[in-house]
Amino acid sequence: MSGLAAPAALNALLTDPGVTDVLVNGPDAVWVDGAGGMRRLALHLGDAAAIRALAQRLAAQAGRRLDDASPTVDARLPGGVRMHAVVPPVAPAGPLISFRVFRREGMSLRDLETSGMVGQPGVELLRALVAARANFLISGGTGVGKTTLLSALVSEVPASERLVVIEEAQEIITSHPHCVRLEARGANAEGRGLVGLTDLVRESLRMRPDRIVLGECRGPEVREVLTALNTGHDGSAATIHANSCHDVPARLTALGSLADMGSRTVAVQAAAALSGVVHLVRQPGGQRIVQSIAILGLSGSELVATPAVNFRAGEARRGPGWELFNHRLARC
Repeated sequence: MSGLAAPAALNALLTDPGVTDVLVNGPDAVWVDGAGGMRRLALHLGDAAAIRALAQRLAAQAGRRLDDASPTVDARLPGGVRMHAVVPPVAPAGPLISFRVFRREGMSLRDLETSGMVGQPGVELLRALVAARANFLISGGTGVGKTTLLSALVSEVPASERLVVIEEAQEIITSHPHCVRLEARGANAEGRGLVGLTDLVRESLRMRPDRIVLGECRGPEVREVLTALNTGHDGSAATIHANSCHDVPARLTALGSLADMGSRTVAVQAAAALSGVVHLVRQPGGQRIVQSIAILGLSGSELVATPAVNFRAGEARRGPGWELFNHRLARC
């Protein structure tokens, strides 16, 4: 990363387009993740003191401190790399540094089809979601490509519509001509100046958005998101961490509890607001694929996810939620 206060070998990894994560576990324990999966490198970054000094230099570049009194840091470095570092006494075996690298160029749905993430039937259904102005979530575990897919879908939005993209750090890459961005700000060393995602979602409603795009729904901002999606901002989207589409209702309920929302309230709001959940998984060997599209609905007082279509070997297989999914797209 140009201008980054790091060894040349580390900078080379952080600028490699095939690398998504660099993990420094110790002097001789550097791992990278990417299209080929996780692998260990024969790279020596110095002793524990050198790694600690490296982490402190990088934290200082981001305007943050890292020392015995403040032994953890989560910061965005110049150029967009996200760094998380932990030093003793929190990390008793020695300093740990994790880097998340974001793409500098977005990928289109055609690119994702070529890469094997989604087949032609999936591309058609995803385009239909966007064209119908359906509200949807993209779910999956860490590093499965949720933001990559969201970026591609955002680029499919008609140029006549205004997008407000809200993120903790800029990750979504889009060529859309009318896209404005809001980025969260952490508190300073004195604990002041925090502007969180909840604040930004609320502010976005005053910015005349046609669609609201939230990079990741991960906390009490879920209340504002569901409220927005139930008050006329159709075609909006967000990503959410979940191990399967069936786990999304529990995840939403847990996030809602952080905003003092009861499970029934979350269930009713989510079922009314969201037309679909697109779930991604990572296969053995590192290939990231769109596994399924599900619909959210109520079963009694509980929120449940019902598969509408499952993708396997490039083919789309209809699930029990297919007819309702089609009906929702037609209704949007």
